[in-house]
Amino acid sequence: MANLLKLPPRSEERELHVVIETPRGSAVKVRLDPDLRAFTIQRPLPEGMVYPFDFGFIPGTRAADGDPLDALVYWDVTTWPGIVLRCRALGILQADQAKEGGGRQRNDRLLVVPTKAPRADELVSALDLPPRVHKEMESFFIASTALEGKDVHVLGWKGPKDAEQLVSRHLLRRYRRR
Repeated sequence: MANLLKLPPRSEERELHVVIETPRGSAVKVRLDPDLRAFTIQRPLPEGMVYPFDFGFIPGTRAADGDPLDALVYWDVTTWPGIVLRCRALGILQADQAKEGGGRQRNDRLLVVPTKAPRADELVSALDLPPRVHKEMESFFIASTALEGKDVHVLGWKGPKDAEQLVSRHLLRRYRRR
C-alpha cells in the first residue's frame, strides 16, 4: 500500500486531498496506523452510534494533537478506508478536548465536500447549513468520545476562508510555499 500519510495535501488544481479512514455508517473508529501502513480499528463507538459521514484526514498536515488535520466529508454517499477524495473546504467545527497530562488542546474538524458531489454544488459554506445540522454534528463528536475521557467542547463554526487558513497554518514544512 502506498504511504497515504506522505501524499501532498492538495492536488495540482489546489483541491484538498482527504484520505478516508472511517466510512459513513461505521460503528467503529478506523485509523491509519503509520507504522503498519494499514488501517486498524481504534475503538468501537458507544452502542447505537455510527459515523454520519465519511471521516478522514488531510495528508501533509499536522494538528495540535500531532495527527494530520481531521476532515468530515459532508455528502450523501459512503466510501471506504483508503479512498482519497478531492474536496473543497466548507468550514471548521472548532473544538477543544482534554489533553493527556492535563490542560486542553484544540482538535478542530474541517468540514469538506468532494469536488465531484453534484448534489452539493450549491453548498458554499458550513455557515449556511441549518442550525439542526450543526447541532447534530456537534452532538455526534461529543457523544462519540464521551466514554474516552476526551471531554470535547465545541467552540463554534467558521466558514471556508477560515478552513483554508487552518490548512495553511498546519502544513508540514515541505508543503509550504517558499
